[in-house]
Amino acid sequence: MRYRIRLSYNGLTLSGWQKQNNAPSVQEKLSGALSTLLKDRIEVTGAGRTDATVNAINYIAHFDSAATLPSDATRFIYKINAILPKNITVHEILPCDPGFHARFSAIEREYHYFIHCNKDPFMESFSYRCRYGLDIGKMNRAAEYLYGRHDFRCFEKTGGGNKTSICTVYEARWQTYTPTHVSLTGFPAGEEDYLLFRIRADRFLRNMVRAIVGSLIDVGRGKHEPEWIGELIRSGTRSDAGESVPGNALFLNKVLYPPQD
Repeated sequence: MRYRIRLSYNGLTLSGWQKQNNAPSVQEKLSGALSTLLKDRIEVTGAGRTDATVNAINYIAHFDSAATLPSDATRFIYKINAILPKNITVHEILPCDPGFHARFSAIEREYHYFIHCNKDPFMESFSYRCRYGLDIGKMNRAAEYLYGRHDFRCFEKTGGGNKTSICTVYEARWQTYTPTHVSLTGFPAGEEDYLLFRIRADRFLRNMVRAIVGSLIDVGRGKHEPEWIGELIRSGTRSDAGESVPGNALFLNKVLYPPQD
């Protein structure tokens, strides 16, 4: 039987989703915990690869097992969370159609990237401190060039291994926000000290979001005009685009599937 898992993880001390030979990964930890509980070798397939230190909320994976899980999986989820390290938690395990595939059945994915513009000791783990003044208006005008179906090879990590670098971006925009510790405790902060970049697409290339954010920051700090992003997409290479920003501030926060899935 095939089962679908919904989980979240803090990637700060992990090598990413995919198994590595000598570094801890989400796939390794989850497969190991399931194998222990089900007394069988379980291999888990995820919705996509996330790089080292990147986080995920409501990530989707699937696995096959001859064992039948109880209809009320609460106790089983409690047990698996007791085995998993504290930086990984399972929210839900449900039986699903045998044709469901966590990666290939997905039709949309959404990432969030967090930036803080002034020193904040409570944001360092999950947000990138940008020491430059940023023009959010220019950054949003630049982000408009990302919309639609394009070849995004200029934002793809060299040697990414994808068969195609064509993706369709449905949403890409910057907004200001107020972190909980600012609104609840009165931590001193300005109105535009915290920025969130939201991007949604049918698929993403390796390192794509971090390279896009780095390039948009270059626009926001005045190194380039918004039109530069369009030029990169039309004829640029990875070396022409901006530097990749750190992974710890990146969250894969949504994976969408067709209604029947």
